[in-house]
Amino acid sequence: MAVGGHRQTLLGFLVRRGLGWEPPTEDLVVDGEDGVRLLVRASWQPRTAGDRSAVVIVHGLGGDDGSSYVVATGALAWERGYHVLRMNMRGAGASAELCPRLYNAGLDQDLLAVLEAAGRRVERLFVVGFSLGASQLLLCLGRLAERVPVALRSAVAISPPLDLAACTDTLERPSNWAYQRYFMLKLRRDYRSIQRKSGGRYAPALEKGPRTVREYDDTITAPYGGWKSSADYYARSSAGPHLHRVDRPTLLLAAEDDPMIPIGSVTRWPLPADGTVRLESLRTGGHVGFVAGTAAPGRFWAAERALAFVEETGAR
Repeated sequence: MAVGGHRQTLLGFLVRRGLGWEPPTEDLVVDGEDGVRLLVRASWQPRTAGDRSAVVIVHGLGGDDGSSYVVATGALAWERGYHVLRMNMRGAGASAELCPRLYNAGLDQDLLAVLEAAGRRVERLFVVGFSLGASQLLLCLGRLAERVPVALRSAVAISPPLDLAACTDTLERPSNWAYQRYFMLKLRRDYRSIQRKSGGRYAPALEKGPRTVREYDDTITAPYGGWKSSADYYARSSAGPHLHRVDRPTLLLAAEDDPMIPIGSVTRWPLPADGTVRLESLRTGGHVGFVAGTAAPGRFWAAERALAFVEETGAR
């Protein structure tokens, strides 16, 4: 495995950017709370939908069901006989046509709706989340623990930003200007698209002012999400304080050299005393990088580790 956070992050992007989804896919529409509709790309193995286990995959900030890390993980799960459900958050990817609303880290009820819908189709359910999707996953498992369907056997959170404020602080370092610019390009583009489709829910041209993710959250995410400010949003939507309530086997996979997520913001939270939540912190891996020799497409070692944990905890 190549060493270096920036190197790992960039290599992950470069070696996987050509990946595309190949198995047959069905569009599964999931109705959530408050009129929210989510589109999940469901690939069912060639048997009835209830006779095998399913893996739900949740993308990160600026991503969707076609993100390369989602495709790599899903392809490995499919190869190993799992149904694969690639979730689009509200307003992301194909969900934007059904529900032109902005997503954020605090929308754990959207993921819960997907898990409930999937749990009605299969007996054994697993979920893998990446970055913002990993944070949303852990928030759901902790804050909504009593509502998580019985079918969910275990979960994997890869590069999880457990303290949103600390991660935003880190993103503002001069060495991270390229990531800041990348996210802002995606956020502005997505806001313009959602605003045009929203029927007046969002004001035009708001995306032109912010220059950083924090400014975007102050200007757009917080006001439209019901928070007083970005600080209020980060405090109330961070998953770290809720980890101790997670009651399903869960793997946190982090890298000490992640350029966007300081490792101290991952390791400082108390975990359940019974060992339900396991933290694996690697010396290198970058942010959703984890480039190494592996059976997973795109040299995505984290996908192989996630499937190993799924098989370890699933008792198929």
